[in-house]
Amino acid sequence: MKLSYSFIVPVFNRPQEVRELLTSFVSLKKVADFELIIVEDGSEETSEEIVKEYKGSLPVRYRFQENQGPGKARNLGAEIAQYDYLIFLDSDVLLVQDYLMNINDHLSKMALDCFGGPDKDHEMFSHLQKAVDFSMTSFLTTGGIRGKNESTKDYEPRSFNLGIRKELFREIGGFAQIHPGEDPELIMRLRKHKASVRIGYIPSAQVIHKRRISIKKFAKQIYKFGLVRPIISSWHPGADHITFYFPVAFSVGFVISLFSMLLGYYSPVLLYFAYMFALLTECLYKKRNWLIALLSILTTYIQFFSYGAGFLNSYVRIKVCGNKAESVFPHLFFSTK
Repeated sequence: MKLSYSFIVPVFNRPQEVRELLTSFVSLKKVADFELIIVEDGSEETSEEIVKEYKGSLPVRYRFQENQGPGKARNLGAEIAQYDYLIFLDSDVLLVQDYLMNINDHLSKMALDCFGGPDKDHEMFSHLQKAVDFSMTSFLTTGGIRGKNESTKDYEPRSFNLGIRKELFREIGGFAQIHPGEDPELIMRLRKHKASVRIGYIPSAQVIHKRRISIKKFAKQIYKFGLVRPIISSWHPGADHITFYFPVAFSVGFVISLFSMLLGYYSPVLLYFAYMFALLTECLYKKRNWLIALLSILTTYIQFFSYGAGFLNSYVRIKVCGNKAESVFPHLFFSTK
């Protein structure tokens, strides 16, 4: 059966990113029918004129909505999509030439209801961007939950690079209005809706992810990731996982180790130094740069402490105190109008 694909990209005030993404689409090997839908989420700096420039070389469409968040923008794109599979991308990614060919080949041999692929950095990225990429993808930091070939049972595709059958997406009602966290919530709902759902990781469906980032933005983003996990778990009882609590344990353990050192007990803090050395060694092997490797220690600790702080804050207020998420964390929710 011949497969076809609708790419959907929400964008907010990032016209230059859209230009770079569309340029990467021009070089895509066109092995299957596809369309590209750009949904502008209430931007003041719109990408409409840029999209018009590419209409002669790409099957691209443009839609504008009032600012209602990326979930609503993706849902709008899904409503007007015409092809079999929806593929959601972030505006800050670039596609390699073989991206569509790799997905099409994989799905032609092994049918999937939903799938995701990895992200990688690029030689043009800053040292900080590369360190963040390492912290977000290393087995030593996230346990490989962003995708690894040998374990996909609990794999949750991320919306920067997520594919799903159009009809199935529409059946479950699309993305919820929480952000971030709309992608793992979607997967949890998908598994409840269809017990036999086939969710897969496609290693060759790799995108270049630019991660527009600074230390401050990274910490804020990860803190929000921590906030949404207890909220999603409260919506989907039984979906909790012990790994979600690891950053809290790591952060509390680090503070305890420092106090222990003041009391003359050095073994706990030595374990953290050993972990730092392991991070340094792996990152140096992968990135071949000492500065990136040193930065990776900083970004990893920021990742654990920020996520842990957000998770603990949300857990106490949502699960212990029983507050409603929309009331205590309104900034995580968009209007459903």
